[in-house]
Amino acid sequence: MGHLIVHNSISANGAFEAPSPEDWLVLDDDSANASLEQLTLADAMILGRKTYEGLAAAWPHLAGDPAMGRFAGRINAMPKYVASRTLTGPLEWNAVLIEGELGQAVPELKKAHGGNLIVSGAGEFAHALTRQGLVDEFWIWIHPALWATGPRFFDGVGPVRLQLVAATPYRSGVVWLRYRPASG
Repeated sequence: MGHLIVHNSISANGAFEAPSPEDWLVLDDDSANASLEQLTLADAMILGRKTYEGLAAAWPHLAGDPAMGRFAGRINAMPKYVASRTLTGPLEWNAVLIEGELGQAVPELKKAHGGNLIVSGAGEFAHALTRQGLVDEFWIWIHPALWATGPRFFDGVGPVRLQLVAATPYRSGVVWLRYRPASG
């Protein structure tokens, strides 16, 4: 059975979206290499509509970018499953629509893939997956910056008790936290 992993970068105060990512995202070699290794271990991405539309508009154009090209190659090639009540198929960017309700479709995808399924984003879709108990792990990349505005990671979701699996600090101040929902 595969694992559904919510994978996201946030500021130290939990912002996951900002007008200018350069102001808070730290792209150091050590943490970037670790993040790329995680993407390499993933079988597919599962996305909500808003995240799909945003990523599909950007990543195909980043293949030649010196900093992001190595990520773009992997992300662009991965199969993607998109949850949407408004989109109709066929989709572009190596993506297909998730059929049916999340509570049935996601376990079927986990079973079919057997490996890691990455959820990019921390908005409504990730909230719904968390509320339904479908998330197996949270991989949170905390960047050493405070951002005053914007949505916060999992605002309004909970309570969900988490168990720390690993914490890896990097010289740049980026910290990767790996959590599982605590049982009981």
